[in-house]
Amino acid sequence: MTKKFPEVDVVIVGMGWTGGILSKELSESGLKVLALERGAPRSAEEDFSVPRMRDELEFGSRHGLMQDLRRDTLTVRNTVDQTALPMRQLGSFLPGEGLGGAGVHWNGHTWRWTDMEFKIRSMYEERYGKKFIPEDMTIQDWGITYTELEPYYDKFEKTAGISGKAGNIGGVTQEGGNPFEGPRKSGYPLPPLEPSLACDMFTSAAKSMGLHPFPMPTANASKPYTNPDGAQLGQCQYCGFCERYGCEANAKGSPLITVIPFAMRQSTFELRTHSVVTQVHMDKVKKVATGVSYTNLQTGEECFQPAKIVILAAYALNNVHLMLTSGIGKPYDPVSQKGVVGKNYAYTTGTGATLFFSDKNFNPFMSTGGLSILVDDFNGNWNFDRSGPQFVGGATINGGMNHGRPIQYHPVPPGTPRWGKPWKEAMSKWYLRSMSIGSNGSVMANRYNYLDLDPTYRNVLGQPLMRMTFDYKPNEHRLSKFTAQKINEIGRSLNPEIMTAPNPRVAPWSVVPYQSTHNTGGAIMGTNPSNSVVNKYCQSWDAHNLFVVGASLFPHNSAYNPTGPVGALSYWVADAIKNKYIKNPGSLI
Repeated sequence: MTKKFPEVDVVIVGMGWTGGILSKELSESGLKVLALERGAPRSAEEDFSVPRMRDELEFGSRHGLMQDLRRDTLTVRNTVDQTALPMRQLGSFLPGEGLGGAGVHWNGHTWRWTDMEFKIRSMYEERYGKKFIPEDMTIQDWGITYTELEPYYDKFEKTAGISGKAGNIGGVTQEGGNPFEGPRKSGYPLPPLEPSLACDMFTSAAKSMGLHPFPMPTANASKPYTNPDGAQLGQCQYCGFCERYGCEANAKGSPLITVIPFAMRQSTFELRTHSVVTQVHMDKVKKVATGVSYTNLQTGEECFQPAKIVILAAYALNNVHLMLTSGIGKPYDPVSQKGVVGKNYAYTTGTGATLFFSDKNFNPFMSTGGLSILVDDFNGNWNFDRSGPQFVGGATINGGMNHGRPIQYHPVPPGTPRWGKPWKEAMSKWYLRSMSIGSNGSVMANRYNYLDLDPTYRNVLGQPLMRMTFDYKPNEHRLSKFTAQKINEIGRSLNPEIMTAPNPRVAPWSVVPYQSTHNTGGAIMGTNPSNSVVNKYCQSWDAHNLFVVGASLFPHNSAYNPTGPVGALSYWVADAIKNKYIKNPGSLI
C-alpha cells in the first residue's frame, strides 16, 4: 500500500548543486520545501577526513562516490541500427550518488557560457550563412542571454568560492585573464591558484605563439574564504585528491559545505535520503503536476508526495529518464524529428599529449583539480575564423596536471612494455619528469544523438532503462583534428625529449574508457514548445508547475565545463519562482 504524505509547496528531486541551491533559496523565502535524494546522507566532517578520503582504491578505482550500476544503469549504442547493451561498469562518465551529488567529487572547473552558446544558431548563420551548419545538426538558440544570466553567474561564483583571474570587467580587458570571456561586473572572489612548473611552461609556450593563456577558474580555494552566506572554505592543500574525492580541507566549493547546510537550518525544509523518485504524477487532463512517487530504498516502501510545485534537479540523464518514464512531453523520434524529450543529447570531445623531460621535475603529487593554464583562442574567440577548419564550436587547450596519484598516474613513453621490470623502470624514471597538454572540445547536437527508453532492459525497480544513442559526427572529427594539430604545435615548441602524439578522436565513441562526466541535453530549453521541453525559465511547456534544472537543459555542449551555467540557471529559476510564478501561479512565466 502506498504511503501518502501531506502536501508541500515544493518537492525537489536530487540534492547536488541544483537541488541544494533551490532548496536553500526557496525554503528561505518561506515556502515549505521537501528534497528527495536517491543516495545516502553524508557530511564533510564525517565522510571526507583523512586517511579515509585518500583511499585511491575505494574512491579512484572502485568509484565509491558514484552511482551503483547494480541498481540502475542505461543502455548504449552508437547508431539507431544497433542493439543497445547495458553499461555494466562505470567508464566514460561517472554519475555521482549521495547528498551533494557530483558537486562533491568534481574538479571545480567553472566557466561562464556566453551568447556564443545561447545564440549559437543565429550567430553562426549571420556570420557564415545558413549552409555552414550541417542539415543534421540540430543546434538552436536557447532563449536566454548572457546579460540576463550575468548576475547569477556572479552569485554562484561567490557562493562556491571560485579562484581565478577576470579577463573582462565592465567591457575592459584585464591583463592575465581570459580576454574572450563575457563582460562581468566584478572579478572572481579569490585570486588564482599558485602555478606549477607545468603551468609556467605552458604559459611561456602559448605566449610565444601569440595565444592568450590564463589560469583555470576553479572552485579550489586559493585562500581561506567566507562566502556571502557565511559558509567557510579552507585553503587548498594541493593534495592531488580532487576529482572522484570529497575535499579533506573543505577547500573545494561544494553544495555540502555551502548551500545544503543553510537549507537544513530552515524549519520550512525537509530532506529524505535513500529515496528514488520513479514518477511525476499529473492531473487527469495532463496539465498540472500533482506530486511524485518514490521508493524508500531502506524499507522498500512505496510513497507518494503531493506538491504544488515539482522541480527535477537530478543529474542530467536522470532528469530525462524521469520525464520519459512519467510520460511528460512527446518523446523524440530521430526519423521524423518530431517530439522533444530526449532530443539533442550531447557529450564532449578532446585529445592530449604527454611530454617527457629528463631535466625537469614537475612534482605531480602537489596538485589540485583546477591547477592548469588554458587558452580560449580557438573557442571563446569569435574572431577565430571557423570557415577554414569547417566546424561549429571549438576547444580550449590546457597545460598542467591535476594529480599524481600512485594507482592512476603512470606516465611512460610510447613503446614501453605494459608490465614487468622495464615498465617499472620507465615509470620510476618518468613519474616526476612529465607533463600534459590536453583539450576540451564542444559537441554539437545531431538528429541521431538522443535519449529514449530501452525496449528490453529494466532496472531493479522494474522501470525501462534509458537508452543512449550517441557517436561523434564529422563536425567533431574536424574539430578534434584541428585541436590535435594545435596541441602538437604547442608541445613541440617546448622541445620535449619525448612527446606522445595527440590523436584526434575520430573513432566511434566508446563507453568503456573514462572521458568526461559532462552529459547534456534531453530536456532542452528553447523559445517554443515545438523545439524544447522548457521555456527560458526552465518551466515545462506541458505543466506550468513543473521545472527542470541542470545540464539536461542544454541544447548542445560547449567546450566549457557545464557547472557555471548549471549554478547560474539554478539561481535564475529560484528568482523566477519566488518573484514571478508564486505571484501568478497557474500559468507560464
